[in-house]
Amino acid sequence: MRHAAITTLINGKARGEYLITKVNGEPALALRLAELGFSSGKTLTLINSAQNSSGLVVYLAGQRLAVSQSLAELVQVTPLNDAQALPPIPLAQLAVGQACVVQKITGSPALRKRLLDMGLTRNTVVKIYRLAPLGDPIELELRGYKLSIRQAEAQQILVKKVQL
Repeated sequence: MRHAAITTLINGKARGEYLITKVNGEPALALRLAELGFSSGKTLTLINSAQNSSGLVVYLAGQRLAVSQSLAELVQVTPLNDAQALPPIPLAQLAVGQACVVQKITGSPALRKRLLDMGLTRNTVVKIYRLAPLGDPIELELRGYKLSIRQAEAQQILVKKVQL
């Protein structure tokens, strides 16, 4: 299975949701952009795409930001709502070290509520941290913490692979 397409923010379409995969540029500039919220694993919404040389507007971390074209060229993104994307796969099928984005949680309402309460919400970036010796449970890394879940629960979490 291939990964979602990676592009730069300058090539994004208006009203699209994107996952930031990498911020290029000088270390001082990358640090300044990270302070604004432009860091790997964060999601943003492109409100106005780049037209002419006016730059673009994004919604990130609860705020609207105007971004110049030169800065938008430094931010690599992956579209989250790509109509041509492959269907999501169960989280349990991913290998150690693989990153993904949660698309949907199936299963009983009680299981869905429990997983949502633990932070496994739509468009959350999750990385498979490690597996137990017999493959159950799976340790995940998400939102800055580690979470262990059972294989059966991981089968109910549908994800899309991404490269970070």
